[in-house]
Amino acid sequence: MFTGIITHLGTVKKKTNTDLTIATDKTLLKKLEKGTSVAVDGICLTVVSKDTNSFSINFMPETANKTNIQYVKPGTEVNLELPATIDTLFSGHIVQGHVDSVGTIKSIHKEGNSLIFAITIPKSLTKYLVEKGSICLNGISLTVIAVSNDEFTVGIIPHTLEHTMLHAALVGDFVNLEVDALAKYVEKIVKSK
Repeated sequence: MFTGIITHLGTVKKKTNTDLTIATDKTLLKKLEKGTSVAVDGICLTVVSKDTNSFSINFMPETANKTNIQYVKPGTEVNLELPATIDTLFSGHIVQGHVDSVGTIKSIHKEGNSLIFAITIPKSLTKYLVEKGSICLNGISLTVIAVSNDEFTVGIIPHTLEHTMLHAALVGDFVNLEVDALAKYVEKIVKSK
């Protein structure tokens, strides 16, 4: 389980059909061991090896097909987060690292001190979004501003922009989306009654 509060950034060094090697800072690398879970752009993955300046993860075809990992290439900057612990300050929301879909950045515009991102989302997932509810975008816990049939908007404050990969995001980029798991559980309970 994660909180959607990004603690580190990494840069993809190498990609194969089944592996990613990601360079990151030594403070994060010290916390990683073989078998450690790590969220990479919101995807819960397992560390399989590490060296002095990078770590590697495996991914299966399902992950490649359902996430933006299919689009990353060497040089791509990614958000990184370690799993929550009993000592973690829980300031985001419950994030599983199980990506529901890939969305596309439709527009970015400035509003006051923030940027407003409009993101496309499959119509089948909009039922899980509510204004002022939570959404996980590339592993970042964000608050939904507005929702329509096939898109939603979120605001990015300067701190989030500076400390996540969103500072390099462009219109047309693909992003991982994870809707609030609680909404899916509530739907299942209601449907079963």
